[in-house]
This record gives sequence, C-alpha cells and structure tokens, in this order.
Amino acid sequence: MAAKPYDMIVIGAGPGGYVAAIRGAQLGLSVVIVERAHLGGICLNWGCIPTKALLRSAEVFHLMERAGEFGLSADKIGFDLAAVVKRSRGVAAQLSGGIGHLMKKNKITVAMGDATLTAKNTVSVTTDKGVETLTGKAIVVATGARARELPGLEADGDLVWTYKHALVATRMPKKLLVIGSGAIGIEFASFFNTLGADTTVVEVMDRVLPVEDVEISKFAKKAFVKQGMKIREKSTVTKLDRGKGKVIAHIEAGGKVETHEFDTVISAVGIVGNVEGLGLEALGVKIDRTHVVVDELCRTGVDGIFAIGDIAGAPWLAHKASHEGVAVAELIAGGHPHPVRPESIAGCTYCQPQVASVGYSEAKAKELGYEVRVGRFPFIGNGKAIALGEPEGLVKTVFDAKTGELLGAHMIGAEVTELIQGFVVGRQLETTEEDLMNTVFPHPTLSEMMHESVLDAYGRVIHM
Repeated sequence: MAAKPYDMIVIGAGPGGYVAAIRGAQLGLSVVIVERAHLGGICLNWGCIPTKALLRSAEVFHLMERAGEFGLSADKIGFDLAAVVKRSRGVAAQLSGGIGHLMKKNKITVAMGDATLTAKNTVSVTTDKGVETLTGKAIVVATGARARELPGLEADGDLVWTYKHALVATRMPKKLLVIGSGAIGIEFASFFNTLGADTTVVEVMDRVLPVEDVEISKFAKKAFVKQGMKIREKSTVTKLDRGKGKVIAHIEAGGKVETHEFDTVISAVGIVGNVEGLGLEALGVKIDRTHVVVDELCRTGVDGIFAIGDIAGAPWLAHKASHEGVAVAELIAGGHPHPVRPESIAGCTYCQPQVASVGYSEAKAKELGYEVRVGRFPFIGNGKAIALGEPEGLVKTVFDAKTGELLGAHMIGAEVTELIQGFVVGRQLETTEEDLMNTVFPHPTLSEMMHESVLDAYGRVIHM
C-alpha cells in the first residue's frame, strides 16, 4: 500500500496514546494510531479499570459482613468469583468500546497491528492483511510496559500469576503469596485477603508501599495485619519449587532462608518498558533499563520522535501518560505546553484502606533541604468518617516553613483517592497555608480533615 502522510503517528492506544491522538485531532492534525491488541491499552483492559471493579466487589462484600454495625442484617453472605471476574471484564469491555467510538468521532485512523519505525518519519505496520507503511511528520511512542519477571519466579498462569492472571482468576486462592507491596501487589493482596485468602506479602524494602511517606506505610501495615495479612519486610523470595497444586517458596531475610507452602503466588515486582522490536535504537533513540530517555517535554533527542507514558519512565501512572499525551500533541501542533512535573502527580492505591499522596514526603522534603512544618489529622476526629463507619485513617500535610508552600500531602483511609485531588489542585495553583486555612470546607465531609491537617501544621487545629 502506498505511504499515506499524517501529521502525527501514535504507536500504542493506551491512556497516553489515545489521549495524544484525540488532542492532536482537536488541534487539526491528521492522526493515525497503531495498536497491536486492545484500544485503551493495559490500563483500560488489564490494569486500572478492571482491578477497581474487582476491588469494588471486595469492598461491598466487606460491608455486607459488617451489616450488623449499621443496624442491618445480611444472611448467608458469599461470593461467586466467576461472576465477580465477569463483571470486571464487562466494565473493561464497555470502556474499550468507548475508545473506538472516540477514535471515530475525532476522525482518527486506527491501524491494528505491530509497529516498527523504519525511518524517523516512517512506521511499518504488520497487520493480519499484510504490511502497511505509514509516514508522519511526528511519531509518538506510547507502547507502555508489562510485568517484570524475575528468574525462577516466572509466571505460569497456574500456580504463579502475574496481574493479568489474577484479573481473570478461575479459582480462589486458599493460601496466597504476593511478591511485592507496591500498588499492584497490595491491591491484589487486599482483594483476595478480603474474600478470605490466607495472604502473605513479601517486600524487599524495609516497609510496605515503599514509595509512600513512612508514617503512611506504617499505618497501612498496621491495618493490613489487623485484617489478617502476614507482612514480611526486608525479605526476598529466592526460589519457587512448584509441585502439584502447591508452591514451596524460599523466603530469605537477614541471611536466613525459610520455606513456606502456598497454593498461589502473585508476582508484582515492577514493570519493564515495551521497547523491543520498535527499531528505536537504530534511529538513535536512547534506551536506559527498558525505558526511553526523554526530556521534560517527552522529546527523545531524535527530531520528530517523542515517547510518553510508562515507556518514558516513572511515575508509571495512567494520568501521567494522558497528561504527557496532551502536552506532546500541543507541542507537535506548534503550541508551548508546560512540562509535566512528576512531584505534582498524585499516586493512588485502592487497597483497604485506600492510600493517596502528592508531592514530597516529609523525609524527602528534609532531604532536599527544606525546613518543614507538618500537620496531621486522624479520621477518628471527623464526624463524616465516624458516620460512615470508617474511623481509621490519617491525613498528613507537609509545608515549607519559610514560604508556606504545600510541599506534599499524604493520606490513608476511606475515599482518600478522591480527596487527594484537592491538594493536587492546590499545588498546581501554588497555594500557601494561608490560602488553605482561609478556604471554607463543607460540613459534614471527609474533606474537612484536609483543612484540619493544614491547621494542625500551624498550631490552629480545632477538633483534636
């Protein structure tokens, strides 16, 4: 097929790629998007969205078990794992279909197949009908990432699972080992533990959720242990012996190795970028530890080639990818977008209790040389939290003592993944402690704890 010129070729239709394509089309660019598997990418089909659907089922189940606390009765409480998984897949399918509609609405050409950059403005797409050649003034690489697999701990889909296997689980684990306590690991640990699995989490770092503020990590561990999880920090799974229906895990800590038997293992030890087979290095694009090296505006250093989302490095978050997609499309269209600042991107973990944060932790702020003021407010002091039956949690804020700048906010508890955006907006608007203290927060809401945490940092807390 003869080459067709486009203003922008996007490789990968995940939350980075499809958003870049839509923004490009809005700006009048001719756009083609290449996707090898599913519109919506990992996030929509195998990540963010279907996992939240599973976790919602677990949350409702947990509330049903607590019915008596609310003056309600629920007898013979149970669950059908196949039905829970089916609902999750249905949610993913509905949203994936919606992306197809958005492509049509914005007159974006969709090419389903594997892409390779054969020149800095040429992409070869292998489809089920043959090979198609596309040419474009700019190419945006948004191919995402996949689960990292460690030697000896490789997934087999039977006894040892990745997140993909866990999303379509055909059986309920009885004794579960989760390797890694980042967002993915702890969310699946929370899901299966809530449904009754005897769950152990092994983390190589000195605390669970190691990217979070130390206080939040400690609070989370306490909550997880209370729920029946076994948490093993500063530990490494060195070997898995697989047998019929069981796995013997060799867990090393402090130079000593113990063996424990499980029927299911979920490996959640990070991700690797999907950089293979794209032809990037041959064109001069630099790759460092499976991720494309880019500048603050996602430029690779090779004229006309950009990389966004997971393939372009941390933080590995869908909303970061989408924002980069918008910025790159605007840049290609001749605009002057602002760079995405990693420290202004919120991280959310949908375990029970939820965890959310933005900006610097207290330790990081001090490491960077800031003199800090820190405020805290517990959920137990909030009327809405008590009314909801969710009195366990904490809101923590970190300020620059000299300027009043909000350096970071860290939360654990019910619905904090929704609350965090208030602080995200505050940071974007370069708010100070005075702005936040003078803001009227509605009552009764969980958001009042955000206000109280700020007040606490300056010795003005009311309800504590």
